[in-house]
Amino acid sequence: MSTPPFLKLPSCARAVRVAGLAALWGEPVGAVRGTALLVPGFSGSKEDFIALLEPLAEAGFRTVAVDQRGQYESGGPDDPAAYAVAALGADVRAVTAGLGVAGPVHLLGHSFGGQVVREAVLAAPEDLPWASLTLMSTGAGAIAPAEAARTAMLLEALDSMDLESIWQVMRQLEGERVPPLDPEVADFLHRRWLANGPVALKAMAAHLVSAPDRVDELAAVRLRKLVLSGEQDYAWPVEEQSAMAERLGARRLVVSGAGHSPNAEQPAATAEALAAFWSA
Repeated sequence: MSTPPFLKLPSCARAVRVAGLAALWGEPVGAVRGTALLVPGFSGSKEDFIALLEPLAEAGFRTVAVDQRGQYESGGPDDPAAYAVAALGADVRAVTAGLGVAGPVHLLGHSFGGQVVREAVLAAPEDLPWASLTLMSTGAGAIAPAEAARTAMLLEALDSMDLESIWQVMRQLEGERVPPLDPEVADFLHRRWLANGPVALKAMAAHLVSAPDRVDELAAVRLRKLVLSGEQDYAWPVEEQSAMAERLGARRLVVSGAGHSPNAEQPAATAEALAAFWSA
């Protein structure tokens, strides 16, 4: 999961709800050059993008980061069908329509969120309300085998354990591999995990281990595309992401010093790269 470096909202941002989903809305002080809709990954939330809000606002971009249905402060039903990528993609279209803003809207999905925004685009490729698409730290299909094995273990645990028990096991397994966190951030990660809907977690995890490759379909869609990642990625190998970019005919950017979550690990460089792409 992504770990936000801090939780205090910058002065440019506020908490809102858009199309029923909890969101963080960052607004530039001056002229607005465009709006970015940011969709988080598996077990993540809108807070994964909190460190991008201020630098993107300074670059002139309005940013709207959302929870997906079933994540953190955005609830959902106990129906697995509600968390299929097609249903979540429909949410992305509903949020876009609910923004009520003028000017270009740029769509970005991180990790699992990348496959959700892909679904949103492919649902109606002739009717695109977005000026560009960014796939960040995501891949063409299922996650890498080692991560798929971990996710399969989580799926099994969700059938027999509550979220608090699973959290304690995950902490024990990570042990010293995880550097000490600010207590406020550590408490947030715990609260966020417990707030996730178990049915949503199961449906999303099941998709990650069996996701189809829809890159060729997406390549046929006339939309400016960017594939952005860190230098390393445990979920989808960086080389695989580069191959996906080539198949898409997309621009490819790698953020130095970042892993699976450039948005949280190197937010200044990530914001600079995004603003440059959106401005081109």
